[in-house]
Amino acid sequence: MPKDHGIGASPKRREDVRFLTGEGNYTDDINVNGQAYVHFLRSDVAHGKINGIDTSAAAAMPGVVKIFTGADFEGIGGLPCGWQITDKHGEPMQEPAHPVLAQGKVRHVGDPIAAVVAESVEQARDAAEAIEVDIEELPAVVDMKAALSEGATKVHDDLTSNLCYDWGFVEEVKPDVDAAFETAAHVTTLELVNQRMVANPMEPRVAIGDYSRGTDEHTLYTTSQNPHVIRLLMGAFVLGIPEHKLRVVAPDVGGGFGTKIFHYAEEAFCTFAAKACNRPVKWTSSRSEAFMSDAHGRDHVTKIELALDADNNFIALRTDTLANMGAYLSTFAPSVPTWLHGTLMAGNYKTPLIHVNVRAVFTNTVPVDAYRGAGRPEATFQLERVVDKAARELGVDPIALRRQNFITEFPYATPVAVEYDTGDYHGTMDALEGLIDRDGFAARRAESEKNGKLRGLGVNCYIEACGIAPSNLVGQLGARAGLYDAATVRVTATGSISVMVGAHSHGQGHETSFPQVVAEMIGIDESQIDIVHGDSSKIPFGMGTYGSRSIAVCGSAMVRATEKIIAKAKKIAAHLLEASDADIELKDGQFSVAGTDKSVAWGDVTLAAYVPHNYPLEDIEPGLEETAFYDPANFTYPSGAYACEVEVDPETGKVTIESFAAADDFGNIINPMIVDGQVHGGIGQGIGQALLENCVYDENGQLMTGSYMDYAMPRADDVPFYAVDHSSQTPCTHNPLGVKGCGEAGAIGSPPSVINAVVDALQSGGHDVTHIDMPASPSRVWAAMNK
Repeated sequence: MPKDHGIGASPKRREDVRFLTGEGNYTDDINVNGQAYVHFLRSDVAHGKINGIDTSAAAAMPGVVKIFTGADFEGIGGLPCGWQITDKHGEPMQEPAHPVLAQGKVRHVGDPIAAVVAESVEQARDAAEAIEVDIEELPAVVDMKAALSEGATKVHDDLTSNLCYDWGFVEEVKPDVDAAFETAAHVTTLELVNQRMVANPMEPRVAIGDYSRGTDEHTLYTTSQNPHVIRLLMGAFVLGIPEHKLRVVAPDVGGGFGTKIFHYAEEAFCTFAAKACNRPVKWTSSRSEAFMSDAHGRDHVTKIELALDADNNFIALRTDTLANMGAYLSTFAPSVPTWLHGTLMAGNYKTPLIHVNVRAVFTNTVPVDAYRGAGRPEATFQLERVVDKAARELGVDPIALRRQNFITEFPYATPVAVEYDTGDYHGTMDALEGLIDRDGFAARRAESEKNGKLRGLGVNCYIEACGIAPSNLVGQLGARAGLYDAATVRVTATGSISVMVGAHSHGQGHETSFPQVVAEMIGIDESQIDIVHGDSSKIPFGMGTYGSRSIAVCGSAMVRATEKIIAKAKKIAAHLLEASDADIELKDGQFSVAGTDKSVAWGDVTLAAYVPHNYPLEDIEPGLEETAFYDPANFTYPSGAYACEVEVDPETGKVTIESFAAADDFGNIINPMIVDGQVHGGIGQGIGQALLENCVYDENGQLMTGSYMDYAMPRADDVPFYAVDHSSQTPCTHNPLGVKGCGEAGAIGSPPSVINAVVDALQSGGHDVTHIDMPASPSRVWAAMNK
């Protein structure tokens, strides 16, 4: 029977009660007494020289408190980049300044030029419209190839070119890779685009700066996935605020998908302005602002080649990618197309030789950074599309070709510098084939043809790296922060527990799943355990939530802290029971002496911890509170196999997803229901990328998809009911829970399965279409069919 509590059970998410009843506490719900409001005047040109800013008329308008421009931030640090990449020649990347408010030039539509603080949002907006800005418009560079051409307009005048870095990995094997291609029996080549995406979390970004002149303390309330990192970056590198004088609070956050990891100009501005104005300052993004100020995702153009021998074994792979950085380097942007992408190009396959080249490019567009999956969806899409194309060129079954080249022995050291500790790729493919009724596909295709439709089936595999680690390794790779996490477990005298965690929950269900772990270890009810997160004044220094790291990294810290609690509690119980602590056992909330019927309850021990009458204080200090930091020894490597079945209307090009199946290996699973929800959400976003979403700029750098009128988000009728399976479980070998990340898998594995299915459908109808770029919109599909 299914468990009803502890690890492996699926209790309902406890946090949903407040969300569904309107009792959530989001940043925009917070209002500080006496607060003023901010409106940013943003550039409406992609590239221009600022010759002058006249704020005199605006400053005289009703309600205006103060107007700020870039001049107010001279001598103040710009927004820092958190990861440095060294190129294939041993040179550091070009790293331009990123001012809080534009100084000298604007570099993308939406670049903030000035900020008006006023008594109301309306007054701030009216005054911003009265600011006169003299901008000399300059040519904008939008296309990456054009940005790298000789004589191209430079986004940053102080850089040598628009090339941020030219990264080769692993560069020393490139001659061997090239030689393998020269002797290969078959080479498949594919050029593709991983289009730019807008994350569009339900809650837009918000920032509230507050300052206490009496204590010289700052508080920032913000929509962040990692409040401690914001405190570190903004305090130390931008505004020069000592960390102990800066509190960052991220309350309930309505989704992030990566876009709320980063430190943004608006956060720094509100913190700065609160002190300058001596009153709280609040900014709430509009949806149109979000489109041109939130970091975008993806935006890669790639050529990938796969070499096979005469027996269809993969012998070499090489890729060449242009990766758009936008106008500035966002917090983790340089790492996404390199260490989060290049290291995953082996996929599930034992390809012995791999070379990845990535050139990162500055353009006059919004900065690009991590978006759900961050580098791994880009790697998977390239690899799984070229494998599928190879199968079609060779006339072999695409599943059989994959199975033939699967890695089967673990641990497995890939040629791109990572080591998979465990996996079972045949197992996940077996599970997938059990979900999709492949034998019945021919009949379903025939039925579709009777109705004038084309039916296709697409499959793919994926592997990803989660819980980026260890800190000493990523530090050598350019990370400017440690990537550990922390937890403090505080037990009260009556036995209830508060767990303070460095991870942040913004949809992941931590308030439900984290207590399941602690409750299982101690043997008490989950209702006795509360999770505290999101407030830097209450939680230990942790690195937040992204990269599917929460349960693997922060959860492991929580386990280690709970182990310390149990060890101390056993010592107290031993004194109460007049036994050796080595003989004390803990089960179902009872401490007992092994081999006897002597026992004492959890609550009695916790009370004794705070009323220390029954044990010597020289041996055990009072209280029951422990902290642990956990720095992983390796990534975790979830993997899986996905399948999509589509119908294409040849008259219109419209693609309809008829079914979707996902078989994943997430190692041990804490809460199956929450895992299902994470997979469902990721697949929905992957389908959105495959069929609908596309962030487009025109040649002048104007954002053509700046609202939901132009940017197509997936709706309920765009996605099917999903068949998901987690039965193939190979526990992670290097964390105490044996868990792997699950939050991004759906977004990684789904786009190639959709496009593979679309290509299969078109080829079944006799159309010579070997590839179609995302999104496979009706117009794009129709054009491909009709050349």
